[in-house]
Amino acid sequence: MLIQDIVRTASTHISEGAEAVAALVIVSGIVRGAWMYVSALFRSGVVVPATTLRLSVGRHLGLGLEFLLAADILATAVAPTWDEIGKLAAIAAIRTGLNYFLEGELRIEASQSRVGDVARK
Repeated sequence: MLIQDIVRTASTHISEGAEAVAALVIVSGIVRGAWMYVSALFRSGVVVPATTLRLSVGRHLGLGLEFLLAADILATAVAPTWDEIGKLAAIAAIRTGLNYFLEGELRIEASQSRVGDVARK
């Protein structure tokens, strides 16, 4: 077995692990957001602002996208073909774009939330 085969196998397993971590991060964000919403429904007088829910789930989605991008890079790290490089470039551009716009939305939401908190005081 060549070193290249060993490295390819290892990077494949690590990539799959990163994908699993990404799924866990995203699912935990969904569960946390759902729990915040449902628990607020059953507590009288408690309202969880939509901004709080969006920020919580959005942060998890952003982190999940980072792990997925890392997994894709690892999957094509060892002797990639031009086809794999093209696919990686497309996936990286899409995920990076999604993450960029998500982070922008989260920044806006967070700043509006802080401004609202200050105005209420």
